[in-house]
Amino acid sequence: QVQLVESGGGLVEAGGSLRLSCAASGRTFSSYSMGWFRQAPGKEREFVAAIHYRSSTTYYTDAVKGRFTTSRNNAENTVYLQMNSLKPEDTAVYYCAAERGGFGPDLRTASEYDYWGQGTQVTVSS
Repeated sequence: QVQLVESGGGLVEAGGSLRLSCAASGRTFSSYSMGWFRQAPGKEREFVAAIHYRSSTTYYTDAVKGRFTTSRNNAENTVYLQMNSLKPEDTAVYYCAAERGGFGPDLRTASEYDYWGQGTQVTVSS
């Protein structure tokens, strides 16, 4: 069982930055690929970014490439999402998710993940 707790959300002006953190419980964090998803009001949950458990290869949706960076610290059981140049359309609840193992291309698919955090609100004002 893995428990995930996100933090770092908030209200920021367009062009600003936020760093989300996702702390995981358990001693096998390094065995999990980690993903970030978001859900805006009235929209479906969508993939944002992911990092592979073994290679630390990162994946991003086109909408955030060049602006967002995900990284992980296995010693601290934490994954991060650094968000720069934020836009109003980035406003959403952001979720982190964990998948044991993980095949790179599948990390974009929400149903591949085994555990989810409760989400943190990110609001970008124009």
